[in-house]
Parts: sequence; structure tokens; C-alpha cells
Amino acid sequence: MSLVSVLSFAIAIFVLALTPGPGVFAIISRSLASGFKTTLVMIVGCITGDIIFLLFAIMGMSAIAQTMGTLFLLVKIVGAAYLIFLGIKIWISKPVPVNQQQINGKKAVRYGNYLSGLGITLSNPKVILFYCGFLPTFMDLPSMTGFDIIIVTTVLAMVLSVVLISYAYLASSARLFFSSTRSVKWLNRTAGTVMISAGAAIAAKS
Repeated sequence: MSLVSVLSFAIAIFVLALTPGPGVFAIISRSLASGFKTTLVMIVGCITGDIIFLLFAIMGMSAIAQTMGTLFLLVKIVGAAYLIFLGIKIWISKPVPVNQQQINGKKAVRYGNYLSGLGITLSNPKVILFYCGFLPTFMDLPSMTGFDIIIVTTVLAMVLSVVLISYAYLASSARLFFSSTRSVKWLNRTAGTVMISAGAAIAAKS
């Protein structure tokens, strides 16, 4: 694989990740509501979904991905329902000032956030079209070696991480300005509304 191909792939992934969509909105709203660290788990789920589609495309499994309509429909419904559930939960949650959350916050493994991020990517038509339709037009996927696969997978993970973590960090930084109970209440409602909208957008897309 040439350096030009790798750079082209990196640019394409950067544009794909930077473009606002259900995944970006879900990450922003989750970071606003729960903070930066919690959102990292959702980001890992999103990146996992992208890697799955990348491997599908490289292995010539585009046809399989396109014929798994029932499975993707199920993933889409579950992912959308979970995002809407999270949005409602955030919207009605008791407002607690951010500084108090940092002192009394509980540490827990957010498996739901990971599965939510994974579901968002696997059910996103834009992502499916990119990997199974657009990517093969400018990369010679059948001729890729094992080393090439490692390179593109690494580039994919790095570019997505930079973009999505930047979104999460900026949202989390904005969250720190909310110190009163009233402001946190409106922050939760805003984040919850965005999360519910992201879930509805996923459910509505075909």
C-alpha cells in the first residue's frame, strides 16, 4: 500500500468522523451529561463498529453486510431505543452541581455506553455506505497484505479517536461552567433532548 493511499484513507476517515451525525450528537450529549471519562467508553464502541466494517470491506464481505438487513434493522432499533432511554433518563435526572458530582461520583463500568456506541456505528447508513461502497473505489482492498490491514486499522483508530475525543473533551469542558442546580437542570435537559433526537434520527434512517 502506497503512502498516498494511506493519506487518502486518513483524510476520508477524518471527514467522515468530523461530519455531524447521530454518533457525534450522542457523544456530545453524553459528555455534557456525564463527563469526559464516561464518554470514552462510548467512543471505543463507535470505533469498534468502524473497525468491523473496515474488515468486512477488506475481506470482500460487502455483499454479506448488505444482505444482513434483518440483523442491522434489529441493531438499529435496539441502538435507537437505548439512546432514547438514556436521553429520557438524563432529561429527568435530579440536577446535581458538577463540582458535587466530581466529589461524590461513583465509578462503574459503562457497558451500556460501549454497546450504545457500537450500535450507533453498526446501524448508521452513512458508515455502511462508506466502507462497503465508497472505500473500495479508491483503495485496492483485495491486494492488501496483513501488514497493510494493520496500518489502515491503526490509522482508522487514531483518526477517529482524535476527532471523537476532541468533541467529547470540548463538550465536557463546557459542562464545567455549570455550577448551580438550575444551570445543571437545563444542561441535563439539553443533553437529554440531543440524545433522544440522535436516537430518533437513527430509527428514522433507512
